[in-house]
Amino acid sequence: MKIINNPPRNTWEEVLKRPTQTIEDIEATVSEIFHEVELKGDTAISKYTSFFDGITLDTFLVSKNEVSEAQNKVSNELKNSISLAKSNIDKFHHAQKTSNVSVETIEGVHCWQEKRAIESVGLYIPGGTAPLFSTVLMLAIPAKLAGCKEIILCSPPDKNGNINPAILYTAHLCGVTQIFKVGGIQAIAGMTFGTNQIPKVSKIFGPGNQFVTIAKQLATKFGVAIDMPAGPSELLVVADASADASFVASDLLSQAEHGADSQVILVSTSHDLIKEVETEITLQIKELPRKEIAKKAIQNSKLIYMDTKDAAIDLINEYGPEHFIICTKDEAFYINGIINAGSVFIGNYTPESAGDYASGTNHTLPTNGFSKAYSGVNLDSFMKSMTFQKITKQGIQNIGPAIEIMAEAEGLQAHKNAVSLRLKSLKK
Repeated sequence: MKIINNPPRNTWEEVLKRPTQTIEDIEATVSEIFHEVELKGDTAISKYTSFFDGITLDTFLVSKNEVSEAQNKVSNELKNSISLAKSNIDKFHHAQKTSNVSVETIEGVHCWQEKRAIESVGLYIPGGTAPLFSTVLMLAIPAKLAGCKEIILCSPPDKNGNINPAILYTAHLCGVTQIFKVGGIQAIAGMTFGTNQIPKVSKIFGPGNQFVTIAKQLATKFGVAIDMPAGPSELLVVADASADASFVASDLLSQAEHGADSQVILVSTSHDLIKEVETEITLQIKELPRKEIAKKAIQNSKLIYMDTKDAAIDLINEYGPEHFIICTKDEAFYINGIINAGSVFIGNYTPESAGDYASGTNHTLPTNGFSKAYSGVNLDSFMKSMTFQKITKQGIQNIGPAIEIMAEAEGLQAHKNAVSLRLKSLKK
């Protein structure tokens, strides 16, 4: 990992640069596949599934028998762990339910807000080197709690045309209505346009590589909403001399093993801790089954020394990390000072892995600095807020004259007339 000492503010943009390709490098490929799926539907999806996943499939829908068989392939130990995680995630997201908002803004004018579930949602679950059945929990549980009628799940098949049993088991447990063996750009395109086999959805959720991220953004051009631009995983740890270097190193490596394009950063006010963490990473990485992936990610990562807490928090907010771990004596300073982060983990015994799996918070979070404007997935992500209003005779008399004046000032005579006719009828 590269050690950077107290970088000047005018270098932060370069220092904090993500190891991602530019949109131009990817967009042409994504657009080509989208165009073909729009024109040829399942034929195009089959073509790209064969090309990218090495398997030709006649049907993408996972059968009830496949789901049933998958349940027998998941160990009871894993089932119990998934059950514990499901319970905690359900509790945290259920607590996010809010009551309707209602107010009389002026006598006779009653306004209120209610929430309605998005009817059809698509969940994208990465497969590949790490089948993320935990992401099924994070997306399907709030979708079900919100009341979404149709919950579609797409995940890439393996070389034998199967989806990991743990993904199928978890999807069934959480109430997913249909599961499809489709991954990558073609999955996002399929849910965007709809095909003979794959339903069109109103909103797409889920993380993925840079191609999936761009595909989701392209989907918005065709009237489909997305949760956020969620790309390669990233983690920033702030730690001082009070932190345990082995814990910090393990957290950094936990994200580095996600993929070669992941990025992890340590920001510290202690030179000694930086050296200790660097040593620990060298030792711990040797024992990882995914060490080659982690090594590539570590090459994109940095150990940054900052001489003051104020400079450190400014740098962190400039970066806007997906995951932010605080391991400092003065943790309140960073808790109060953090503005841009997807999810925050506090203290030496709060590993980022807890949020990935079982603490209850959601792990589908904004990356690439999008935490400056986006929230992580939550219950409201699967709902829409609708406003209502009812105006009485007294109410229209109270606000009508103001509406008439404002409409006339904007040159919108029909708007004015809609009020004037009602006011005249009341005078009669």
